[in-house]
Amino acid sequence: MHISVSLRQQIAKMCCKSNAMWKCCTSSIGQQQLQQQQQPMTTTTRNTEYHGQAKRHRINNKSQKDFLGRIRILVFIVMLVLIQMQSVTAGLREGLSGDMESCANEGEEVQIKGIQNSKCFKCTCQNGFVKCDKSCPSIDDCFLIDSNSNDTCCRKCKGCMYRGVPYASGAEWSDPDEPCKTYKCIASVVTETTQICYSQCDDNQLTAPRPGECCPTCQGCKINGQTVAEGQEVVASIDDRCLVCQCSSGNKLSCAKKTCPTLQCPKSKQKQLPNECCPRCTVQREFRAVKGKCIFNNNLYYDKTQFTPDRCTNCTCLNGTSICQRATCPILECAPEFQEDDGCCPRCIVAEVRSECSHQGVTYMNNETWNMDPCRSCRCIAGNIRCSEMRCQPVKCRPNEELKRPPGECCPKCLETAGTCTVFGDPHFKTFDGKFFSFQGSCKYLLAADCYGHNFSIRLTNDGRGTRHSSWPKTVTLKLRGLRINLGQKLRVKINGTRVMLPYADHSGNSNGHGHNVSIERLAEGGIMLRTELGLSIEWDGNNFLQVSVPAQYKGHLCGLCGNYNGSGRDDLTGRDGRAHGDNEVWHFANSWKVGGPKSCSRVRENVVAPPTCNKRKPNFYCRPLRVSEVFGNCDSRLNPNNYIASCRMDVCECPTGSCHCDSFAAYAHECRRLGVQLPDWRAATNCPTTSWRRNATELSYVGNSLYGDPSFLKGGGGGTSKARRRKQHHHQLQLQRRQQNELQENEYIKKHVPNKFLRPRAPDRTPPPIH
Repeated sequence: MHISVSLRQQIAKMCCKSNAMWKCCTSSIGQQQLQQQQQPMTTTTRNTEYHGQAKRHRINNKSQKDFLGRIRILVFIVMLVLIQMQSVTAGLREGLSGDMESCANEGEEVQIKGIQNSKCFKCTCQNGFVKCDKSCPSIDDCFLIDSNSNDTCCRKCKGCMYRGVPYASGAEWSDPDEPCKTYKCIASVVTETTQICYSQCDDNQLTAPRPGECCPTCQGCKINGQTVAEGQEVVASIDDRCLVCQCSSGNKLSCAKKTCPTLQCPKSKQKQLPNECCPRCTVQREFRAVKGKCIFNNNLYYDKTQFTPDRCTNCTCLNGTSICQRATCPILECAPEFQEDDGCCPRCIVAEVRSECSHQGVTYMNNETWNMDPCRSCRCIAGNIRCSEMRCQPVKCRPNEELKRPPGECCPKCLETAGTCTVFGDPHFKTFDGKFFSFQGSCKYLLAADCYGHNFSIRLTNDGRGTRHSSWPKTVTLKLRGLRINLGQKLRVKINGTRVMLPYADHSGNSNGHGHNVSIERLAEGGIMLRTELGLSIEWDGNNFLQVSVPAQYKGHLCGLCGNYNGSGRDDLTGRDGRAHGDNEVWHFANSWKVGGPKSCSRVRENVVAPPTCNKRKPNFYCRPLRVSEVFGNCDSRLNPNNYIASCRMDVCECPTGSCHCDSFAAYAHECRRLGVQLPDWRAATNCPTTSWRRNATELSYVGNSLYGDPSFLKGGGGGTSKARRRKQHHHQLQLQRRQQNELQENEYIKKHVPNKFLRPRAPDRTPPPIH
């Protein structure tokens, strides 16, 4: 039944919603009527008596008004119940809404304030956004939702009361005196059954059950010759998925069969998945508890009332919980085609007993086993093939993990993703642990190295390109076991000083018996990819974009500008001497990782003052496409663009090519693609060139594009030549004043913050030693 919008709005004016529950804000009369509605038999009786009197007596005006008023209240209450039931599904999906908050410390838990029921959410910093999850137990297959739960965070399936002890829905327990008798609570129904034991091994390998245990155990966790890991569950027969084996501590395997729990929902509202033992409910209902009564399949039963949901189940209502007894069907050794229905359980038909089995043209003798795949193994039993199958539990990975199936294993696992460090633009750095910082030094620096095993080191050489404050990556050098690979501008590659053509591969060995196993190839989207046998890879676009990836085994073993890769970005600005630096000491941190002599610098003197600023309208114009969600496939819902916008605003102020903003666009697009976002042709949309080192862009290349901002700062304005000349002279004077002011600030900053040893040319013997 659907409620019209106008009526819903009228009802909503008298109601309020809190925690996905509609609460009536009516008077005490309405609440009394609500209580009467919970007793339908009494209300019906009263209404019947009232209508009987109406037929025998004349109703005066006052009685008519009273009757109509009560009808209106009853209609109102019915509408409230309908709205409440419709709100169940919406309430299950309810969470935090609004704009996502930005954050800086990637992967760390974030404490949120000012949000109602904030304790219900766990928030972490992911891809620059604060993302919150509500960790509640699943109620997807719960038919009866508890509307009286005291939990203000989660909506819960109605629990059970058994022998005075409350149990949550999904709880399973056994009788201490009779360990083979088990109980399971599902949505206010307790199913009582006796499990049947099953043995996969010979009698001489069986160990009797210990006190409190039901079934004997087999020494050695193997089934059909396939090894079962500790804690792993295995379906002993894919023809009977309720027969389950489990490997416990001490390398012991026990197998048992249990019956399926009794479900609240009708048979027509149940479904059974192909690889599961028991059916599930497909609908959800919310009922208010009626004290001393049981709700089952939309029926109401009084306390101590017995009922039979089906011919195989007997139930009794006790203290609001339905206690149901159901027998476990015996374990059959015959195949399904040799079974017939025998009342509640199937039975085997008399069939010919054979001593061999045939599968896919291969003949197997009795008790012979074989593996089908990492998840399934089979055994020939009296001419019948019985196959077991590993049961994989659902796994939820953390933000820095990905779900993968290791080679030769059945179940997928959460494996830590490779750490990535990105360098782009004038250069901006994103460390392995997600820390963003910018550093415009024009020398050679240690970017990343294995500071413990000394397996590799990566050096980055920056170039000032004729500017006073800016710089860009120029070359990347990888040192790997006597191999020196140089990645230069325009995708030039040198191996030990000799230029090579791509693709390139080196699988030779060395004196230590280790092969280089290095390959370098061109990428379809432009750039090159260098891969090594260590799992280390370097992506380079031939201009200024660089991304280094290292496997998780190097976590906590790295050093350099890319950080220590220990899972926390707070200590990534740690210098060579082990001293941690703050965000306002980036220059000190970066120069501690300086390598090479004075000749490695493209500027004689480094300008360490804050990057120059420019007319705000200029970065607003060039960087606007990063704020247009459609340009990058709505990636801004997955990855926070704020760091890339800040990088873009810095780069356009001193840009020798006219298209420096495209560097930030490319870095953002690359990270979006790595997160799995399908990107449109953003380069065509933004007029950014495909080949990064061939740029002759001017302001006119972007003025006509509607994605960019207001280009009024580019226009001369005015009508006469003299007016334009005066404006140009005035602009020149402002530039001189700004340059003088910057120089004063620079000198003061140098005197105050920069040690003299960084300002004087060093002799070669005073160069900091390399990491090797």
